[in-house]
Amino acid sequence: MKILSAKALNKHFDGVAAAEDVSIDVAAGERVGLIGSNGAGKTSFVNMITGYLKPDAGTIELEGADITALGPREIEHLGVARSFQIPQLCAELSVADNMLVASACGGESLSFWQAAHTDESRASAAALLDRFGLAAHAERRVAELPGGVRKLLDIAMALTRRPRLLLLDEPTSGVSVDEKFPMMETVMAAIEGETRGERTAVLFVEHDMEIVNRYASRVVAFYSGRVLADGAPAAVLADPDVRRHVTGGLA
Repeated sequence: MKILSAKALNKHFDGVAAAEDVSIDVAAGERVGLIGSNGAGKTSFVNMITGYLKPDAGTIELEGADITALGPREIEHLGVARSFQIPQLCAELSVADNMLVASACGGESLSFWQAAHTDESRASAAALLDRFGLAAHAERRVAELPGGVRKLLDIAMALTRRPRLLLLDEPTSGVSVDEKFPMMETVMAAIEGETRGERTAVLFVEHDMEIVNRYASRVVAFYSGRVLADGAPAAVLADPDVRRHVTGGLA
C-alpha cells in the first residue's frame, strides 16, 4: 500500500533547481535512505512533503489524499512526523516535559495544559522514553544533555502521535563513530516497537553510507534537484553516476 506519492515536483529558487520533475512513491513499512551532496535537493523534498515548502508544480498525496496545499500542522495531524538535523527542543524544560509538550501539540479536544498532564499522556511519554533508552534522563533539563541524547529525544518526540510516515533529517550527524550504529539500532527498534505492526514508513536523509547501507531497504540518490537513482541499496551505491556525483567512489 502506498503511504506517499510525490508526482512531478518542481521547485526553483532564483533559477536554481531544488526539485526538477521529482516523482517518488513510498510504500508502508519501507525504510528509504535519501542521499546526495549538500544542495542536491534532499531537504527541499522533505520540506515539501511536510508542508514547510510548497512546490512550484506537482502534487503530493498521502494515502491517496492530496496534501500539496496543506500546512505543516495539518499534514502532521494526517499522520506525518519529522525530526530535524538540529533538534527542535525546549532547552529549559526537562526531557519528560518536552515529551509532554510534543504529545499535547497533537491534541485537539483538550486545552494544552490538560493534554500535557493526562495519565495517558504521561504513560505514553514514559513508555517512549523507555524504548529510546532515555528513561534515566527524564528529569534532566535538555540544556544539560549531550548531542546524541538530544537527537534521540527529538526523534522520540516525533513518534508521540504514532505517524504513518516519519522523516528523519540526518539522524546521525554530530554523533560519534562509536555511537552511530547503537543509536540507529535504538531508533529503528523503537519505531518498530511503538508503531506495533502498523508499518510506519521511514525516510531518512543521511550522508553516512555505512548507515544507509545497513538500515535502508531502498535508497534514493539526488543530484542537482533530480532523482539520480532509486532502488536497492547495493544497486544504487554501486551506480557509476552515484559514485561520481554523490559518494565519491565510496560505497
